[in-house]
Amino acid sequence: MAPASNGKTDIIRTERGLTIAGTRITLYDVMDYVTEHYPPKFIRAMLDLTNEQVNAALSYIETYRAEVEAEYQLVLKEAEELRQYYEEQNRERVARIAAKPPKPGTEAIRAKLQAEKAKFASRA
Repeated sequence: MAPASNGKTDIIRTERGLTIAGTRITLYDVMDYVTEHYPPKFIRAMLDLTNEQVNAALSYIETYRAEVEAEYQLVLKEAEELRQYYEEQNRERVARIAAKPPKPGTEAIRAKLQAEKAKFASRA
């Protein structure tokens, strides 16, 4: 894959992977939205990018779709492995925190949160 240029916006390779030049936004961040079929306007707003930056990213993804998709799948796999690792490392700590009684004065908000969680679970 070669660097792509769209006027003044480039896609470059950094230690983070394929990145929109001048930002910390990777093409993998953009791919999260592309795979969910979000429109460019939404992607621009969510990632705080310019039209040129979004167009450059989408153009690069389209031109090098197979390579970007392969790297994206590796990034997703690594992220899942890290999530599982840290979940396992912190399992006991999370259980201890969850077992603690709520702080005084938070009963009402906790009850509301539990009601919303139950409502959400019933929809699934």
